[in-house]
Amino acid sequence: MLSGAPATLWRLASAPDATLTQPTLPTARLILRPFEAADAAVVRELAGKREIADTTLNIPHPYADGVAEAWIATHARAFDDGSLAVFGIVPRESGRLAGAIGLKIERQLNLGELGYWVGKPFWNRGYATEATIEIIRYGFTNLDLNRIGASHFARNPASGRVMEKAGMRHEGTARQSVIKWGAYEDLKSWAILREDWLCD
Repeated sequence: MLSGAPATLWRLASAPDATLTQPTLPTARLILRPFEAADAAVVRELAGKREIADTTLNIPHPYADGVAEAWIATHARAFDDGSLAVFGIVPRESGRLAGAIGLKIERQLNLGELGYWVGKPFWNRGYATEATIEIIRYGFTNLDLNRIGASHFARNPASGRVMEKAGMRHEGTARQSVIKWGAYEDLKSWAILREDWLCD
């Protein structure tokens, strides 16, 4: 599709009486698909583990009843208005939801902010890297983004390795820039530009 067309189509399709259908994105080992209401129990089970909340800024712990349902219910409208695209990470071999990945979109600047989590039973299988590579492709080719950024707690270098393997560049460290559970956290920032991605 020609550069600029996806953003234009997004705006047209986001008119009051129109809705967009979020795609399903296949990779070699994964299916990245929209969340469904029926996923709430698995989200609560996986994201509710302290180890997941510990390395993410916005996942609560304890993970209260109703939080997953409320989160999933926001996805369709946010996709329609072009502000967010969230996908469930589903390994082909099991067919079971393993995590989440998405882009928060700033359309006026054609920026995307990447975020993801993978449930503890699915760690160390390369799923986060594979999903990140696909979401970057989707952001540049389908959403017409120019830049995709991401950040992680400095004490979680595994997340940085995911970003590096996906072709993102480390851009710096913001010292004590957020608070998690009462403690200041350093954030390491990464990004990839469309021109970087096209050259790889």
